[in-house]
Amino acid sequence: MAVAGLIVGLGNPGKQYESTRHNMGFLFVDELLREAKNVSSMSGDKFRCELWKAALPGSPDQWLIAKPQTFMNLSGECVQSLAAWHRLLPENILVVHDELDIAPGRMKFKKGGGNAGHNGLKSITQRLGTPDFYRLRLGIGRSPHGGEDTVNWVLGRLSPEAQDAFRKQLPAALEVVRLFAEGNIPAATHAANAFVIE
Repeated sequence: MAVAGLIVGLGNPGKQYESTRHNMGFLFVDELLREAKNVSSMSGDKFRCELWKAALPGSPDQWLIAKPQTFMNLSGECVQSLAAWHRLLPENILVVHDELDIAPGRMKFKKGGGNAGHNGLKSITQRLGTPDFYRLRLGIGRSPHGGEDTVNWVLGRLSPEAQDAFRKQLPAALEVVRLFAEGNIPAATHAANAFVIE
């Protein structure tokens, strides 16, 4: 049976990376799977990912949901192989990832654009041959200690405050995915970009 598209949450596999800033995409996918209907686990070994098929709120269709298991800088291997196998166009792919240039609790939704130094996005762009896939960018902010190494920051654990901000933004982020699955891109963009924690 054909699938409507692919939702990919980016992160690094392994216990040592759980609940780190760079694993926001994985954390989001965990929550999305709780909200989705008719979730079935699939063998993702040949695609180098954890893989599920599910019905998303707002869409009667089946969607693939994936967590690449290659480490961040090779995420494109999973995405490209899934897209090729299922004959998915870039505009049917949504990548959920952490974003340094957005504050915790804020998010942005867009199609295409640069990678802003994000190695997961860089890998996906290279493997797909285009940047024209959708992105849901979940803010992690930059270190308040300006000189802190970016790698150490993104691989650091989410603070209790950042975890709280993620929980508060989660319903709105899930709504963005619902609108994307419906094909209502303007509404998805507005829902993400206008969201502010009260």
